[in-house]
Amino acid sequence: MKPDKSEVRDFLVSRRAKVTPEQAGLSHYGGNRRVPGLRREEVALLAGVSIDYFTKLEKGNLSGVSDSVLHSVAQALQLDDAERSHLIDLARSANTSPARSTRRPTRRTVRAGLQMVLDQMPGMPAFVTNGRMEVLAWNALGDAMHSGLFTRELAAGRTPSFARFNALDEASQHFYVDWEMAIATTASMLRTEVGRCPGDPSLSALIGELCTRSDAFATQWARHDVRIHRSGLKHFVHPDVGELALHYEVLPVLADEGQAITVYAAEVGSPTHEKLQLLASMSATQRAERIGLHVEDGAADPEDEHTF
Repeated sequence: MKPDKSEVRDFLVSRRAKVTPEQAGLSHYGGNRRVPGLRREEVALLAGVSIDYFTKLEKGNLSGVSDSVLHSVAQALQLDDAERSHLIDLARSANTSPARSTRRPTRRTVRAGLQMVLDQMPGMPAFVTNGRMEVLAWNALGDAMHSGLFTRELAAGRTPSFARFNALDEASQHFYVDWEMAIATTASMLRTEVGRCPGDPSLSALIGELCTRSDAFATQWARHDVRIHRSGLKHFVHPDVGELALHYEVLPVLADEGQAITVYAAEVGSPTHEKLQLLASMSATQRAERIGLHVEDGAADPEDEHTF
């Protein structure tokens, strides 16, 4: 589906507003400017296109735009990798008919082999997500790190969702050391997904729900920021073991477009590493107790099936 022209317009306008003439290496004449960043004609000059052509692009008309022009505009606006990719995604969608699209729909199930990979990383929290931040599969420590969020949502008949947890669950404000950053990241990741899947009705419904029910999310959504989530360091506060400082790596699942494995790890011998070991031990004990109770009752353990 084609991207909404307002999505293209608002993204380009917001990026233009972030770059000052000084940052762009342009002479600044006087202080009476009606725009916070670059003017349209200044971006056109830097990108080597006419003001009329850039105005057309900024109105959301990306049909027929060449890669060279896109890269020139990206350079003029000083876009980072995530922003550049987002602009290219928007242009690709504008120039591709549904009949010719090669993008496969994102799977909402995981392969058995992928689940085995997760289960055989018992010392590291790990889970599989898609672009809309749904959690499709996980290992035991991944669920324990999130205080059983995944299995609780599954038991309630819902797909676990970091987007809903971060924006709508009050517990998230205590789970993240920097909750405001978590909300900003959530909005920017979903904005990135909009560029990949424009016009997706379920994605639009999710974003509409979050904007309506969370003022913090709505504020961040209006910034039009995008983000590629790859690696870094995050700080959490677990209710049972306290603060955790975890390095994360996001590994795309090449066989299933749109899915990625997130793995957390702690430096060996660090306080966080010791807390993860304690959390793994507690989780194993609780799981053994639940399995024992279910066996006595003749019922299956609901955690034995946690994929969709």
